[in-house]
Amino acid sequence: MSLHNSGTILLVGAGKMGIAMAQGWLAAGLEGKSLVLVDPQPHETVRALAESVGASLQTQLPDTPPRAVVLAVKPQMMDTVLPAVRPLMGEATMALSIAAGIPLARLQSGLGSAKVVRSMPNTPAQLGKGISGAFAGPDISSDDRALAHALLEAAGRVVWLENEALIDAVTSVSGSGPAYVFYLVEAMAAAGEQQGLAADQAMALARQTIIGAAALLEADPADAAQLRRNVTSPNGTTQAALDVLMADDGLGPLLDRAVTAARKRSEELGQ
Repeated sequence: MSLHNSGTILLVGAGKMGIAMAQGWLAAGLEGKSLVLVDPQPHETVRALAESVGASLQTQLPDTPPRAVVLAVKPQMMDTVLPAVRPLMGEATMALSIAAGIPLARLQSGLGSAKVVRSMPNTPAQLGKGISGAFAGPDISSDDRALAHALLEAAGRVVWLENEALIDAVTSVSGSGPAYVFYLVEAMAAAGEQQGLAADQAMALARQTIIGAAALLEADPADAAQLRRNVTSPNGTTQAALDVLMADDGLGPLLDRAVTAARKRSEELGQ
């Protein structure tokens, strides 16, 4: 579906993620006049964006039901936002939530509508390099799903799930995942300092290594395991490091515990 003729899109919550998605919609063909931004305290960059594209920026919700409402507020704010948005849920209006942990049933109950899609994007959406997991209930039409896909795809890839419970797994792997990678850069740089490198040198080496490796992942269709083998010479320096990282108490079990903790917290947010 083209966003050019999608109808009015109402974005509730013009924070970093919301604005990143809105910029993606505009780049994908959404007309500025079809975008309504709602934020009680909009940042100056939000004001500038709205002015530059002719979008409507409001501190309160409008009166006219849009084609889609995108809920981009923090999970802790959802119980306040849902009753306010409820009057805007017209017969043709679909809601798309990107809030972590808030289950579909709670969203539907708060909005008084079954036309809700639950999703979880991640912060690389700011560059169009994100990925979103999404779940649509049985009351979502094919047109609704196509619109939700177009809205999410403007920020990166979209993975549709058949089981809503898997959204918490998506949150723990890709939603929180960029922070794991950023911490890996920090840890690699700190380890480099321990080997005698200056702090700025160690950070530059660690940072660019992750950037380059990510670019290889994007450019090469081989799976990650094969790419790892491609740079690992038998009995070489990389193998010596991997013997530590791939040990029974190495990085694999540690990440499993970390992802499990994130999934559990996502579940708690929905209670």
